[in-house]
Amino acid sequence: MYRLPAHQLLPLLRARQLRARDLLEKALARIDGLDPTLHAFLALRADQARAQADQVDAELDAGRDPGPLAGLPVALKDNLCLKGTPTTCGSRMLETFVPPYDATVVRRLQDAGAIVVGKTNLDEFAMGSSTENSAFGPTRNPWDPQRVPGGSSGGSAVAVAAGMVPLALGSDTGGSIRQPAAFCGVSGLKPTYGRVSRHGLVAFASSLDQVGPLARDARDCALLLGVLAGHDPMDSTCRDLPVPDYQALMDRGIEGLRLGIPRAFLGGLDPEMATSFEEAGRALVGCGAELVDVELPHLEYALPAYYILAPAEASSNLARFDGVRYGLRVPGPDVATMMRRTRAAGFGPEVKRRIMLGTYTLSAGYHEAYYSRAQKVRSVVGEDFRKALARVDLLVLPTTPVPAFPLGEKTSNPLEMYLSDVYTVGVNLAGLPGLSVPMAPVRGLPAGLQIIGRAWDEGGVLACGEAFQSATGFHLAAAELGPSSGGPA
Repeated sequence: MYRLPAHQLLPLLRARQLRARDLLEKALARIDGLDPTLHAFLALRADQARAQADQVDAELDAGRDPGPLAGLPVALKDNLCLKGTPTTCGSRMLETFVPPYDATVVRRLQDAGAIVVGKTNLDEFAMGSSTENSAFGPTRNPWDPQRVPGGSSGGSAVAVAAGMVPLALGSDTGGSIRQPAAFCGVSGLKPTYGRVSRHGLVAFASSLDQVGPLARDARDCALLLGVLAGHDPMDSTCRDLPVPDYQALMDRGIEGLRLGIPRAFLGGLDPEMATSFEEAGRALVGCGAELVDVELPHLEYALPAYYILAPAEASSNLARFDGVRYGLRVPGPDVATMMRRTRAAGFGPEVKRRIMLGTYTLSAGYHEAYYSRAQKVRSVVGEDFRKALARVDLLVLPTTPVPAFPLGEKTSNPLEMYLSDVYTVGVNLAGLPGLSVPMAPVRGLPAGLQIIGRAWDEGGVLACGEAFQSATGFHLAAAELGPSSGGPA
C-alpha cells in the first residue's frame, strides 16, 4: 500500500476493496517504524485521524460521496494552522502554541475527506534548505539517513518518499517544496502566487510564500491542487480565478510544445547532474516536444535579490513574536528586557541571522541601496521569464545543482547553503508555477527535473510532468530503509 499513489488508492477505497481505517493503520504503523530514524513528524493526531477514517468508511458504506480525497492520509508542514494541534514552525518560540482555527487549505482538505495524520518537521519558520534548522532536530533523507532531505519542507517530502503518507502539504518561498522533492525522489509543485490561499500559513516572506502539494507523482499533485486552489476572501492575495480540472488536463501530452532551456545559467551544474538533465531532455523530445535555448540574462541576480527581499519581509513578519501575545515569554524586569530575552531564547541561529540581515537592509540609509535595488532586480527577473515564456510553452532546468548533501556539510557556511536554491528562487520572485519531478539518479541519489510555466498554467506544467513520468518511470523508485536503518535496502 505504501508504494501506491493516491490516484490508485482512491478507486480501491471507493470500491470498498480497501477501507480508510485499514489504510490509516498501515500509515500509522509505517510512521511508528520509520520515524524514529527519519524524524519526519513533529506531532501525530492518531485518535482524531482514526475517528475521521471511521466516518469516511461509514459514508462510503452508505453509498455517499465524502469528497475527492476521501480516506487518503495527508501530512501537514508544521507552519500550517490545525485547530487544536500545536503549530510550532520548528521553533522554540511557538513550541506551546495551539491555533484556535484551521488554515484554509486544511479546511479544504478535510472537507474533501482527507485524513490529517500529523504535522511534519521543517527548518525553523521555513528558513533553510536542509531541515537541519529545526529546533527539534533534523530530518533525515530516506535514501541515505546520513544526508539531508532538503528544506524547508523536508519533513513533508520524507513522509511521502518513505511511504508514510501518499500526500503532504508544504510551503515554497524560494524552493522549499521543489528542492526537498528533488532530494527525496518525489514530486512537488509550487503553484502560481495567488492560486492557493495563505490564510493560516505562518508567514515567512508574504510576497513569496505559497502552499503546494508533495506527492508520489505529478498526477497526485494535480489531484491535491484541485482541492487546494481557489479564491479565499480571508487572503487578499488569493486571486478569484476559475480553477481548471487539472485531472482532465493530465493526459494531453506535450507533443508539439516548445520547451526552453536557459543553458547559459547552468554553468555551475554538477557534471553527473548535467548528464541526468541531458537524458531528461532526450526523454522530453521522445514525447514530441522541441527543446529551444532561451536567455534569462538577469537570472544570476535572483539569488542575491532573494536573500535581501526574503529576510526583509521576515524581519517584519517575525516582529510579532515578542513574548506579549502568544508563544514563548521569558520574564524580565521591564518590557524591553522581556522582549529581548524572549527573542534570544526563542529564535535559532538561522532565524536570527535573517532577521538581522532583513532589519539592516530596511534601515535608514540602507533601504535604497539594498531593498529598493533588490525590488528592481525582482522586476527585471520577472520580465526575463515573461519574455522567455512568450517564445516557448514551458521552461525546463534541473531543480538543484547537486543531489542531497551530507548532514552538517553546509551548516557552518550559510552562503554555501543558500546556493542550494540557485535554480528555484527565480520562480518565486516571478510568482510563476514550478514543478519538480524525479529524473535519472545521480550517484545513487534522487535528482529533480524542474518544469516552469506561465502564470496560472499549472495544468500545462503538470501535464508535462505526467508525460515525462510516463516515459521514464524514475518516480517509481522507492526508498527502502534496511533493518538497521542505515540506508536503502
